[in-house]
Amino acid sequence: MYPEDLKYTAEHEWVRTPGEHEGSVRIGITDFAQDALGDIVYVQLPELGDTVTAGESCGELESTKSVSDIYAPVSGEVVARNEALDATPELVNNDPYAGGWLIEVVPSDAAQADALLDAAAYQALLG
Repeated sequence: MYPEDLKYTAEHEWVRTPGEHEGSVRIGITDFAQDALGDIVYVQLPELGDTVTAGESCGELESTKSVSDIYAPVSGEVVARNEALDATPELVNNDPYAGGWLIEVVPSDAAQADALLDAAAYQALLG
């Protein structure tokens, strides 16, 4: 349920290294998070070239239950956003670790991703 090749945050985001763009990491939300949110109906993501800061909100997910912030797991520049989510936000629910990814960021400090939780630590956090 939680891929071993990803890093995780306590706020339920994941990071895949490397991303598709040179020097980037791919970011999304976990299966636990998408399940807790319910049916996602709208995704607000940062724009290309925006700078995000680790631990701070960088977007929103709107579901039939609530609106939740997306927290940046690393600081850096946004180099890609999942444009498919504009038309099909439910990809986040249906495929949170592949088709439902959110953004790619080139980290300002590559060590930030290394410091995140591994799959076992994330699962332990969930109890």
